[in-house]
Amino acid sequence: MARLQNRVAIITGGAQGIGAAYARGFAAEGANVVIADVAPADAVIDEIKSAGGTVIATRTDVTDEAACADMAARTIDAFGRIDILVNNAALWGHIAQKPIMEISKAEWDRVLDVNINGMFLCTKAVVPQMTQQGYGKIINISSGRALKGLPNLLHYDTSKGAVISFTRSVARELGDAGIRANTIAPGGIMTDNVVAQEDLRGFIALGTATRAIKREQVPEDVVGACIFLASEESDFVTGQVLAVDGGSAMN
Repeated sequence: MARLQNRVAIITGGAQGIGAAYARGFAAEGANVVIADVAPADAVIDEIKSAGGTVIATRTDVTDEAACADMAARTIDAFGRIDILVNNAALWGHIAQKPIMEISKAEWDRVLDVNINGMFLCTKAVVPQMTQQGYGKIINISSGRALKGLPNLLHYDTSKGAVISFTRSVARELGDAGIRANTIAPGGIMTDNVVAQEDLRGFIALGTATRAIKREQVPEDVVGACIFLASEESDFVTGQVLAVDGGSAMN
C-alpha cells in the first residue's frame, strides 16, 4: 500500500519549485493534496491529476491569519480531516545577498513575516483539527544555512534558525495530542528561481564543491525525507532536524 494512502496533506508554497515536488511526491504515495499558495498552481495540479492523484488548491497568503484559517476550513470541507502540514512557503530565491548594514528594516520584516509568521499562522490553523483527530504531522522546512552560520543573508538565515526552535517547542507542546513536528534542513537546491539569479547559482556551486556528494541538489532529493516524516514510519520521531544536504553540515 502507498505510504500516505488517504492521508490529507497541506503543502504551503506548493505551486512551484520544491513545494511542487513535495506535492507530486505526496500524491504519488496516495495522499489527498492541498496546495496552498499565492501563485497559480494549475501546472502542478494538471500533472498530479494526469497521474491519477487527488489535489485541490487554495489561494493562501501565509502572512494573513484569515487566509490560513480559510485554508484549513477548505481542506476539512473537501476531505474531512487534516493529517499533514508541510510549512514550505518562504522567501528565498528573490532575496538579494547583502551584508547586515545594507539590509533595510522593511526587507528584514518581510522575510521574517513570510518565513516565521507564516509558519506560525498555518500551524495554528491546523492544530485544532489535528488535536481533535489525535493525529497530525507537521513538517517545517529550515535550511542548511541555519546549521552553519553564513554571511550576507542574515534575515533569511535568522528565519530558518527560528524554524528549528519553533519545531522543537511545538513538538514538546503537542506531543500528547498525537501531533509530531519535525524539520527538514535542505542544502542549496537548484530551483527555477535560483537558476535565474547569477549570485545564487554561484553560491550553490560553491556548496556543491565542498560537500560530500558533489552534484547539484534538486528538489526531488528532499521529497523522500518529507514523505518519511509525513508517514507512519516516523510516528516515534518528533522535534528532530533532518539535514538533506549531501553531507554539507553533517550535524
